[in-house]
Amino acid sequence: MDFVCIALQIYVFVVFARVILSWFPMTEGSALQGIDTFLRMLTEPVLGPLRRAIPAVRLGAMALDLSPMILIFGVIILQQIICS
Repeated sequence: MDFVCIALQIYVFVVFARVILSWFPMTEGSALQGIDTFLRMLTEPVLGPLRRAIPAVRLGAMALDLSPMILIFGVIILQQIICS
């Protein structure tokens, strides 16, 4: 069970890192783009379906994607169930 708990915690950090990295512009061939591609590869299989199921919240001319926050909360709840 320790392995699962550690993997879930790492996944929360990966999702959080993807959110932070999305705030920065990506230039073709940069180191940040490589990290971003890797993080997207790890998170998009879960975030993609969530994003399709839960529409973005409109804030005037902007839209706020809630799927990463919902995923993080879901993983934390799963951790509480499994790792307690």
